[in-house]
Amino acid sequence: MSLGLLCLILLALAAIGYFVGRARAVAQVDGDIRKLHSLPPFYGRITALLTVVPAFLLIAVWLLVQPAFIESHSFSLIAPEDLPAGKSAELVMADVRRIASGISVLQAKGQDTEALVADPAQLKAALNAAGVVLETEPTPSTLAAAAALRSDAAHSRLYMTIAALGLAVAGLGFGISRISPQYRARNATERFAMWVLIGCSLIAVLTTVGIVASLLFESIHFFRLYPITSFLFSTTWEPKFGGGSTLGIVPLLWGTLYVSAISLLVAVPIGLMSAIYLAEYASKSVRSWVKPAIEILAGIPTIVYGLFALITVGPLLRDYFAQPLGLGNSSSSVMTAGLVMGVMVIPFVSSLSDDIINAVPQSLRDGSLGLGATPSETIKQVVFPAALPGIVGAILLAASRAIGETMIVVLGAGAAAQMSLNPFQAMTTVTVKIVSQLTGDTEFASPETLVAFALGLTLFVMTLTLNIIALVIVRKYREQYE
Repeated sequence: MSLGLLCLILLALAAIGYFVGRARAVAQVDGDIRKLHSLPPFYGRITALLTVVPAFLLIAVWLLVQPAFIESHSFSLIAPEDLPAGKSAELVMADVRRIASGISVLQAKGQDTEALVADPAQLKAALNAAGVVLETEPTPSTLAAAAALRSDAAHSRLYMTIAALGLAVAGLGFGISRISPQYRARNATERFAMWVLIGCSLIAVLTTVGIVASLLFESIHFFRLYPITSFLFSTTWEPKFGGGSTLGIVPLLWGTLYVSAISLLVAVPIGLMSAIYLAEYASKSVRSWVKPAIEILAGIPTIVYGLFALITVGPLLRDYFAQPLGLGNSSSSVMTAGLVMGVMVIPFVSSLSDDIINAVPQSLRDGSLGLGATPSETIKQVVFPAALPGIVGAILLAASRAIGETMIVVLGAGAAAQMSLNPFQAMTTVTVKIVSQLTGDTEFASPETLVAFALGLTLFVMTLTLNIIALVIVRKYREQYE
């Protein structure tokens, strides 16, 4: 049974529990709901919650724990000769997972997989034709591991379905058995809902903890293999997966800060001026369509911005500025990525600054105008200084968004890790190199792969610092003018 169908059945059981619980409560008082402690819908709600929530919790835990047990059993079937010194266990298991998923694809197409499994060369050709790329022919032990992986996954899915349906039926029976005129269904529903909300909030917190822990542990593993001083202070970035790499973060940080600075030079003046116009000068009719039009920029996918940089902005800058000035002949440059990224983050500066300017008390404007100041003088000398802490927070939030951008830099700035003041040269950023180091078949035992986690930790610290500074400034501002 598929996961989607199982979820639909559980929701149907919850609906049944709601109507049965409500009807049972009304029937016990012969239709006189005044004798019930709570209104009839609360009896139905608590029954539905007892039916569906424990079952969904079981499914979530099962899906999280299941892969570790299944892959452990599958890995135990791989022969030692299929684990050579130059190939890590993770790469072997990646092949096993490809074989298992590829056989499922071939079976869905109606091919005779038993005959293919008997001939590894034909199986490899069939899998490659189906889009499942294998670099080496499957061996008997990897085929056995793939078969065990598929079998264990199928059995695990069956056991999960039985356990979830059994728990849901047990919860339905338990909920119905508790219904009585004296049962405090409203209190139980609210308490149950409170625990559900607490669980949802803990998911967000634990996800953050998991992200930080994964970055931190893998970064520690990286620094055991590669000196931290070379990583932090070297000005050369030359990864070589055969060994002998030089993994200095300085050129990547330079490219990240350079592109982000250009983007902010574009976004801050335009966004701030548009926010002042919308808040202080625009009529309601103009504001009603200009503000949404600016905010549409935030909804455009970054890959579209990247294509715009690659096809339009880059060639224009090359033909009309870089080549005539003798500064370069490439359409991929820091200036290309910075300009397009600046357009992308305009809504972050504009919308936040607009809201902050509108939050400045009208009494400050009235007092300034009453003393004879012009509207422009009021904006420059009263409104803008009052809104400045919040505007700084908006700019810092926009900066953190720019620092974490990837696709625009990939298509607009190139992938050259170098340090230069020339804005028309190709450079790269931290996020681009994180993607490049984790692309393809990777083994998490070499510095060339683990460096991606050290880069991610560095980027996380940078953006977290900017966000904390921005939130502190905005919070101080809000406390001042609430």
